[in-house]
Amino acid sequence: MRTVIKILLIFIMVSIASTLLINYFDIKFGTIDYWNVHGFWFLVFISFFPRLTLFFSSVPFGGLFWWLGFIFAPRLLVAILATVGYWNTNKFLVIASWLIAIGGESSEKYYIHRGTFKRKRPVIGDNVIDAEYYEVKK
Repeated sequence: MRTVIKILLIFIMVSIASTLLINYFDIKFGTIDYWNVHGFWFLVFISFFPRLTLFFSSVPFGGLFWWLGFIFAPRLLVAILATVGYWNTNKFLVIASWLIAIGGESSEKYYIHRGTFKRKRPVIGDNVIDAEYYEVKK
């Protein structure tokens, strides 16, 4: 149930943001259909390997914010590019890209943080007795 609510909230937030950008800031979103430009494998690779796919594909690139997104949060960059390019024709793919972006970035950061700051302790068997040692002076 929580997942459905998160998906609904993301859809509402992206819808409101795109409506505000279209109506008040006069930004034109793309009218090209995703399936006319890219295929299924591009969708798979951009989901799992966003940096490699962005670097070696025909996705528009350049600018300071593009490179910052490419270096620090490539999944968010993919979601922003998908929103700008395909919002009018493929709303489902845009929402899916935002879900992958938010879920992928947060889980990636979680596992990196957990793996670098929490070390495993060696396992001690059951028959080990803790003892204190005293130095004997002769």
